[in-house]
Amino acid sequence: MLSLGACTSDPGPRSQAAAVSPTPSAEPVASDTLWLCRPGMPENPCEGGLDATVVDGSGQVERFAPPADPPLDCFYAYPTVSRVTALNAPMEVTPELVAVARAQAARFGEVCRVFAPVYRQITLSGIFTGHYDDTSPRAMAERDVELAWRDYLANHNDGRGVVLLGHSQGARTLTSLLAKRIEPSTEARTLLVSALLLGGDVTVERGKDVGGSFEQVPACRQAGQVGCVVAYSSFGEAPPADAVFGRAREAGEQVLCVDPSRLTGSGGTLHPYLPGAALSPESSLAATVPGVRTGFAAYPEQLTAECRVAGPVSYLHVARAPGARLPVTPQPLGPRWGLHNGDVNLALGDLVEVVRRQAESVKG
Repeated sequence: MLSLGACTSDPGPRSQAAAVSPTPSAEPVASDTLWLCRPGMPENPCEGGLDATVVDGSGQVERFAPPADPPLDCFYAYPTVSRVTALNAPMEVTPELVAVARAQAARFGEVCRVFAPVYRQITLSGIFTGHYDDTSPRAMAERDVELAWRDYLANHNDGRGVVLLGHSQGARTLTSLLAKRIEPSTEARTLLVSALLLGGDVTVERGKDVGGSFEQVPACRQAGQVGCVVAYSSFGEAPPADAVFGRAREAGEQVLCVDPSRLTGSGGTLHPYLPGAALSPESSLAATVPGVRTGFAAYPEQLTAECRVAGPVSYLHVARAPGARLPVTPQPLGPRWGLHNGDVNLALGDLVEVVRRQAESVKG
């Protein structure tokens, strides 16, 4: 079984480029967001040490050299990593937050300025004691992300196109933000280049690209398409009927699956980037990749992907290609969770390329 040694757990398409308009009107807000990553901040965790060693026998090192002024912004919400015993995490930067932001979001610096607010997420303890759907702790997490979004719009956006980027609980908070605050506003929706909402069970009406989570923002189905959503939950084998992810809870809906490799011309071949120990050695998130001293290990074209349906579950089936050097480790959370920990990194190269092509569409 394929897995990633990280700890991040939780239970009519538009093909033409959208012109980016001025920032939508919003109430002025103070710059009081606690930013995990933000352009210009000192010791930005989303910068530096992001080179990748290509694990294909060549040992080639890909140097990470982001542009001085990327064309887009990425607004990132991280998955569940807090290990405190309270239901909600404290409002503070911890090694776990640094590690997951570097592992999942930092390489998007090739195509966007990365903004990542700290939010009082529901903790691992809260989730595994059955409080993930409790109204109060969930509302606290979503409110923090919404306030950070308002701060970003008022003080940092300046009319730039935005990609929402989230995984697991982070995807869920951004799904709420998109549905409640962005989709209803024509101005805010014009800024939306895409939403990469991974492992968060975005839903659509069965057989359609809208409905469910969003009424107007469709699934991404073409290279360079903007104003759309990429979402999936990855499994290495057919998931059980009681899978934690990929199952819609409402009749007539299904969980959205968009294979990012189909949006880049790779046609079912993924480009994983796994975090190496050098990326954030103080955290258990970093995987130890033998012989790799760079921040990442790249495994180009060593995985295949395909959206599939198994009973009530729709999912991204991920498998090793013949001769792949990608390490296989025990699945830490069991078959119900699939490859949830690897949702982002197993397709990280493809996701960055999706955004690159969307940036070209907006620019063109």
